[in-house]
Amino acid sequence: MINASEAEWLHIDVMDGSFVPNISFGFPVLEAARKYCTKPLDVHLMIVHPEKYISRFAKAGAGILTFHYETVKNPMEVIDLIRAEGIQVGITINPDVPVNALEPYVDKVDLVLLMTVFAGYGGQKFIEDSYGRIAELKEIIKRKNAHCVIEVDGGVNVQNAGKLFESGVNVLVAGSAVFNTPDPIKTIHNMLNT
Repeated sequence: MINASEAEWLHIDVMDGSFVPNISFGFPVLEAARKYCTKPLDVHLMIVHPEKYISRFAKAGAGILTFHYETVKNPMEVIDLIRAEGIQVGITINPDVPVNALEPYVDKVDLVLLMTVFAGYGGQKFIEDSYGRIAELKEIIKRKNAHCVIEVDGGVNVQNAGKLFESGVNVLVAGSAVFNTPDPIKTIHNMLNT
């Protein structure tokens, strides 16, 4: 269904039950998804010590690998490790981390993921303050003359998709708002064309 839809990527949340209070997919699921999905796999690591697993996630099929700023001591080291695997690099923060923490990295990554809910559970309500954080991130990217894309994840739906695109977001991650509808392909179309 995803292959037939207008979705450009498949976003895969990897949760370890430590950084976030939930557990989700690991290497076998990612490897299986890679066999069947014709689109890039956008892998979001919600795990402690992501640096230990970068090579395995790359080999399992990640096309984009995003890690949480909060989970590492040296973000540049992790960026370099991901880049060395020949895949795209993303960095992300939860809503309680100041956006300016990302300033040293926006020109070193391909993607910045702003969480618009707290990482760990699907179906949460979009945090409205996120629009201000998006504007702040856009300003930092402009000031640094960076070329990374802005991705948001959490509470994204047909009702706010248009406003998110207008605010400068390039990539929307939507789970419950797509898969809990009777026609996910139509819902994806509507999100992309609002």
